[in-house]
Amino acid sequence: MREDGVRLPPGLALSWGVYPVQRRGPKPALSVERIVATGIEFGDTQGFEAISLQKIAAHLGVTTNAMYRYVRSKEELLVLVRDAAWGPPPPLPGTGWRDDSAAWVRAQLDRYGERPWLLDMPIHGAPVTPNLLRWAEVMLQALDGTGLSHHDNLGCVLLLDGFVRAHASLMRQLAASDAEPVQSEDVGRFLVPRLAEGNYPMLTKLYTTAEYSDDVDEDGVDDDLEFGLTRILDGIQVLISLRPKNRGS
Repeated sequence: MREDGVRLPPGLALSWGVYPVQRRGPKPALSVERIVATGIEFGDTQGFEAISLQKIAAHLGVTTNAMYRYVRSKEELLVLVRDAAWGPPPPLPGTGWRDDSAAWVRAQLDRYGERPWLLDMPIHGAPVTPNLLRWAEVMLQALDGTGLSHHDNLGCVLLLDGFVRAHASLMRQLAASDAEPVQSEDVGRFLVPRLAEGNYPMLTKLYTTAEYSDDVDEDGVDDDLEFGLTRILDGIQVLISLRPKNRGS
């Protein structure tokens, strides 16, 4: 789409409420908002693959060609659906950058838990739509008083975002697995002598002390989340301590 003579990425103008000038004629039967809401409904009930112009058109009782009056392509549709599905972030506690960072991470994990199909959404670059930018904005505001540069603050946001996506993706795959549960004790008894003979001293120690397990439960997942998140926040703290006077870009 072109806005003021500038070619914009698909969905950008629409996401900010900038619509093409409508030609004279009958009042449109649909709206961008209704189409996007239907796309989200399909994602919630049928998964990412169900979000298509053809399926939405059939559901709404119009032709696919009629959809192009509102949304120009599937790429544009996905941009709009993704932003609307994320919605705005919840308020952060405002009790310090560490608390705010932890709350931000958990809020993103909650959203992925509600809508795991968001993990399937293609990412073509930095966020440019209102809700996704708001998620970045609130985290940047939380880091603003740390003394880090704007560049480093953005790097911290990207680091946390990547951690969230990796953890959410792992949890999704584990939850979707239909494999028979592994009996860790049996696996351990089988592996320990082979690890010892095969020169795996570190893993042998972990197995013999029962610290290495294939069991996945809520407590284990929470422990892994807390461990990873705490290490990232500790690393940011080190960066802050090394640059106490660095403010501004």
